[in-house]
Amino acid sequence: MGDDILTRDLIRIDGRPYGQYRDLRGRRYPLGRCALRFDHVQGDPFAAPSRLRVDLPAALMGLPDWARSGRDARRATADYLQRALHPALSRFSRGAGSGTSGLLEISPAGQEVLERTGVVVDADGSVRVRLYAGLPAAGRRILGRAAADLLVRDLHAAIRAVADGLDLGALRAHVQVVEDQVALRSELGERGLIAFLAEGSVLPRRSGVDARPLRDALPLRVPDALAVELRAPHAGTLRGLGVRAGVTLIVGGGYHGKSTLLQALALGIYDHPPGDGRERCVAAGELVTVRAEDGRAVRGACLTPFIRGLPLGRETHRFDSDDASGSTSQAAAIVEALEAGATGLLIDEDTAATNFMIRDARMRRLVPGDREPITPYIDRVRQLWETGSVSSVLVVGGAGDYLDVADCVIQMDAYQPHDVTDRAREVAAARPLGEAAPRAPDDWPPAARRVPLPDGLDPRRGRRPERVRAVGTRSIEFGSEEIDVSLQYQIVDPAQCRTIGDALLRIARGLCDGRRDLPAILAALDAELRAGGLEALAESGFGDRAYARRFEIAAALNRLRSLRLAPR
Repeated sequence: MGDDILTRDLIRIDGRPYGQYRDLRGRRYPLGRCALRFDHVQGDPFAAPSRLRVDLPAALMGLPDWARSGRDARRATADYLQRALHPALSRFSRGAGSGTSGLLEISPAGQEVLERTGVVVDADGSVRVRLYAGLPAAGRRILGRAAADLLVRDLHAAIRAVADGLDLGALRAHVQVVEDQVALRSELGERGLIAFLAEGSVLPRRSGVDARPLRDALPLRVPDALAVELRAPHAGTLRGLGVRAGVTLIVGGGYHGKSTLLQALALGIYDHPPGDGRERCVAAGELVTVRAEDGRAVRGACLTPFIRGLPLGRETHRFDSDDASGSTSQAAAIVEALEAGATGLLIDEDTAATNFMIRDARMRRLVPGDREPITPYIDRVRQLWETGSVSSVLVVGGAGDYLDVADCVIQMDAYQPHDVTDRAREVAAARPLGEAAPRAPDDWPPAARRVPLPDGLDPRRGRRPERVRAVGTRSIEFGSEEIDVSLQYQIVDPAQCRTIGDALLRIARGLCDGRRDLPAILAALDAELRAGGLEALAESGFGDRAYARRFEIAAALNRLRSLRLAPR
């Protein structure tokens, strides 16, 4: 009976100008045992599709207690449902008519199980679904009967197909895999680890643009010297590669899997679904990948741990640049990550600035220390760990001086790890570095307090109202600026960039008040997310948002060229 109301309203406007679809905005209609709400109605068939919300009652879904009893279980259940709804809606999506006419779509999920706004599961078992529909038109005339077929018949059928065909066995496996990863990750700290990769995991991916597991890849084998055992609530005791806190080097020949291992650590901050190959690979949530990034903007970063005494008296205690070099950009990335709370840094020699990473004995002799403004990372890496409890994992292929500062050296050979720590120490002892041995030149300076000013965060674009838009995982348009985030490896989904855009808006709308420093702003943002979930941050009605960490939000903010800081 309720379906008839929506059908009647759609047929009533059949043939009328497309703008009359807007009469549906904000209205709520019964849809079988569900409820359909129009959060946003497109003003033109060629505009972005309309945003719909469907509320599914707990009685319809019939979710067991284990699928909704905790926050992680609800996240995993929502992820499972979103993955099921995507093909179900696509089967009914058709392109008849103008523009986006006939589109039915929900935001896709990738190889990570993230909190998303596309599907939200509540503790009582009710479910909210946010999706996109292209309301049908011929030219710019409403096709009301086609709209009724799309929304009353097809949309309802897709939702019922998922609800009625719910595979509880597959759902349970999905939930348990996520709960195991959460439990394993929580166990890392008490075991002195920053990462754990279970034996049998498949680390290689198909390509740089396809994150699915590589076909016929060798499963991970772990030698006894590197093996630890952790216990997961569902999988039981697992044996795997334990990466200990401290300074770890990953060495080996080219194409033997050094970067593949580092990438697995970098993405171990996220949970992965069954079949991914990394669903029992976890890393501490505060690990951050850093690299050189020529040309980026830097605002007020204290680079003195690494760079000081620049020619012409240029200041590095509060460094500003619109075109940072490789070394200054990498130094800035490190101090910014630490400011945001990073407890571990992941660095690949291939993407680092060579002069920032190391100065060998010959170069130290040729260019005396008083003529070299850069203190290389090798001189600070032990200090970061011993006085700051900040771990480092470095892929090193040609900088053998790092053997002097390593706690553990893992050699990758044909994609398999081997412990060569003792052999590395023998090599280092046989060829001492003498006066070129790594050493911190002084104490690590106190962190510089950076307070963003509100007038440096303007999301308006000329006379237009606020404009924030993500372009894949490459960039975020914020007002008249485009923030390049393409080198932020731990951003894995365009939906995260959209969330980062929302976070920047929230910061601009009040969290940035000219008194809070950047860590305080990030803490306030985290508190809002904990209290209200991702929906508290996402712009109303959008179903294409996914969780992004404070580190990636800070990275975008730090690359905003208009960012201004309060004077000290």
